[in-house]
Amino acid sequence: MPTSRELNWSRKDLLGIEELSREEIELILDTAPQFVAVSERESGIKKVPLLQGRLVVNWFYEPSTRTRTSFELAAKRLSADTLAIAASSSSSVKGETLHDTLANIEAMHSDVIILRHGAAGAPHILAARHDSHIINAGDGRHEHPTQALLDAFTMRNHIRALREDPTAGLDGVRVALIGDIEHSRVARSNIMCLKKLGADVTLCGPSTLMPTAIERMGVDVTHNLREAIDGADIIYSLRIQLERQGDGLFPSLREYIRLFRVDTAALVHAKPEAIIMHPGPINRDIELSTNVADGPRSVILEQVSNGVAIRMAVMHLLVNGKRAKK
Repeated sequence: MPTSRELNWSRKDLLGIEELSREEIELILDTAPQFVAVSERESGIKKVPLLQGRLVVNWFYEPSTRTRTSFELAAKRLSADTLAIAASSSSSVKGETLHDTLANIEAMHSDVIILRHGAAGAPHILAARHDSHIINAGDGRHEHPTQALLDAFTMRNHIRALREDPTAGLDGVRVALIGDIEHSRVARSNIMCLKKLGADVTLCGPSTLMPTAIERMGVDVTHNLREAIDGADIIYSLRIQLERQGDGLFPSLREYIRLFRVDTAALVHAKPEAIIMHPGPINRDIELSTNVADGPRSVILEQVSNGVAIRMAVMHLLVNGKRAKK
């Protein structure tokens, strides 16, 4: 199954989009379709032996449904053994350091560590001192690289189908990211990924949810929803983090809905072929109206499906790439 180009990967870890080149991003995207095919096998045998005998550890310090289960399923479809560790049941509650916990996990001969942590930079600190392949599944407000990769893969598939061109990329594609940019690691990773792939990115949301000087990342900024989605090929709505609503970052949910919710009235100003995306979980009828979230333009469930394939591709490249074979 693997091609010579796939095995040209040379990184030990996947810590963020920021350090990846366009070529590395495209290598992951180009590796994923074979794993989409594995998941869609009519035979019912949705496995390949590429990680057979390997141990993949899901180590999550924050709640997660989509990311954790997606990584677990991806590992199992690669025939790996899996182990799940929740922060509440680990020795960290007794004061054990991250390094000591990982050292004990590695003593059991782990191969891949999937880490989600509330502290930005936690995966980077561990990767520098440990031999296991570390994959960042979200670190604080910093990055969520596999989300950005599955999003780019979903966008590219749409553009290729729309243009009937199996080689089309995201160069010149217009993407509108709408919502809570300030607190979103998904937004940061997506901005970096999309800019490296040549897309034009417009951010839209309340000024209080927009990072200072974000334009330095090469994006346009507007606080007008109609302006953001006018001419966009991709409309990507972000979750409003309701746990932060008590901080008074915008007047009320009613006001946010009036100005920034993507609904049928807003989509009057969008291209008829524009697709709707969201990283989940959705606050229904706040970021997206239900009829838009469940409508024909929505590819939200396709994002979830593609997430398994992208994470299979990442683990395969890390474990079986050129560096691992030295």
